[in-house]
Amino acid sequence: MKVFLKKFNKILPGFLFRDKISPERQVRYKKLWAYSSSLISVVALVPLIIMTVINIHQTQDILESEIKQPIATLAANAKRSFEYNFEERKAALNFIIKDRSFEELSDEKTLSQIYLTLKQTFGGFVDIGLIDSDGLQKTYVGPYDLRNINYADQDWYNEVKLRDSYISDVFMGFRGFPHFVIAVKNEKAGEGFYVLRATLDIEFINRQIQSLDVGSTADAFLINRDGILQTKSYYYGDIESQYINDVPRYSPRAEVIDTPTNGNGESFIMGYAFIEQSPFVFMIVENADQLLQSWTTLRRDITGILVSSIIIILVVIFWGTTYMVNRISDADTKHDQMVHNMEYTNKMASIGRLAAGVAHEINNPLAIINQKAGLFKDIILAQDEYPQKEKFLKLTDSILDSVDRCSMVTHRFLGFAKRMDVQVTMINLEALLKDVLEFLGKEAIHRNINVEFSLGEDVPEIESDKGQLQQVFLNIINNSFQAMDDGGAMLIEIKNRSASKIEVNIHDDGIGISGENLSRIFEPFFTSKKEGTGLGLSITYGIVKKLGGDIKVKSKEGKGTSFKVILPLKVINFQN
Repeated sequence: MKVFLKKFNKILPGFLFRDKISPERQVRYKKLWAYSSSLISVVALVPLIIMTVINIHQTQDILESEIKQPIATLAANAKRSFEYNFEERKAALNFIIKDRSFEELSDEKTLSQIYLTLKQTFGGFVDIGLIDSDGLQKTYVGPYDLRNINYADQDWYNEVKLRDSYISDVFMGFRGFPHFVIAVKNEKAGEGFYVLRATLDIEFINRQIQSLDVGSTADAFLINRDGILQTKSYYYGDIESQYINDVPRYSPRAEVIDTPTNGNGESFIMGYAFIEQSPFVFMIVENADQLLQSWTTLRRDITGILVSSIIIILVVIFWGTTYMVNRISDADTKHDQMVHNMEYTNKMASIGRLAAGVAHEINNPLAIINQKAGLFKDIILAQDEYPQKEKFLKLTDSILDSVDRCSMVTHRFLGFAKRMDVQVTMINLEALLKDVLEFLGKEAIHRNINVEFSLGEDVPEIESDKGQLQQVFLNIINNSFQAMDDGGAMLIEIKNRSASKIEVNIHDDGIGISGENLSRIFEPFFTSKKEGTGLGLSITYGIVKKLGGDIKVKSKEGKGTSFKVILPLKVINFQN
């Protein structure tokens, strides 16, 4: 804000205010003008901007929903069409193998007649073969010499043995062109089983896709469950290429998702449907940028209206604020003329009253902070799915704890020698120390100081005064930071000392303390720093003793310092 005001004072002309006043007061009125304009602008513009953003997002969601619905419908229709055609051909093969015996199907003339009937009735059939229980193709009708081929080691053969029917992926195989297989099994008691296997041309699938009328801008294709293309794709390449994105999660119905597809930064909308009883997944991809082109134009128009409205509102605000500040300046001038000859008396008494009332007045904003932080915490707790809930609760508790500490200080300031009761609560020392470190977090990051924790096994919580302990550890850690060079290291250890006491060790690799100063560091007003009161460690020592604990220090120049704070599990006979 100071930088803004400095620049603003150069921009704002001196004759903005009508009265002739001193440069100092001119600066004050400019600040008032800037603060008033800023506040009114925020109040006026933030709701407008928020509403515009919400409107843009809602409109975009509605438009995307209208775009996605036809894609979902098309994917669902494709799913039903493929499932019907696959089931129809599988049912025809099942009827043949159930109606004819193995001996009848072994007759090449009979099988040839069946093949012609299937080809003329359904289309898409390339060849057909009868395979015995040993995996040997006994009879074959088709354009290739595939009789007596043994399929016993083929995955599809083992699959049909287990499931009675099978639809394969698209593959090249013995035929040397892309095709897929539908196979069915018949098993009779005492006669073993045999398999009727039919090969279908990939053109059968291509005709199915072409019949869907997906439009000139869409890319429709099939992949298998491993992401291998089963048909040619405009965006992804030829058959048996790898689909570059992850295979979408299974769903029994057609789904539509947003996805980047070809790695060139374009955004796409993809519909997909898993074709049941087959390895195929139908995919349809539309370029979202082309589909949302009209939305881009609409969004630009809305943004233009927003910018124009902001400019008009700012002009009105600046004019109104200027008028208001000029009126205030006039009133101040008249007031100065009225009180010009008044004598200022009781100056020292006023200063005394001010000093006595400072602590009391501080409690009012503290109460407001405490109330607002409590309300913020209640709002967070009332919502089950609040983003980063735990983090905000932790920050809110830190605010409330700090308010309590400030309140305690002001009460002590007002009461002087008046005794205040200790506030004993259950304290997790690790959490308390981490809260303390948050006050010094920026310094640690800026100076690249590494802080590590070492927590012993089964360390219990203690009953003590949280505010007093925060002051103790803040003083110690702050002194350690000042003693360390940039890039230093600190280790904080928390462990059980006995059945009734806990020990906290704070080690740093700073400059250390000389032997002659080590015995005096807890003395009031003793300090080895150029700037300092010498009261920090003295106050820390007194607090630890009042809490029923003890504090010890070990140090060596150039090697670092270790503070050992010993605390009881429960405060006994605390004296404030």
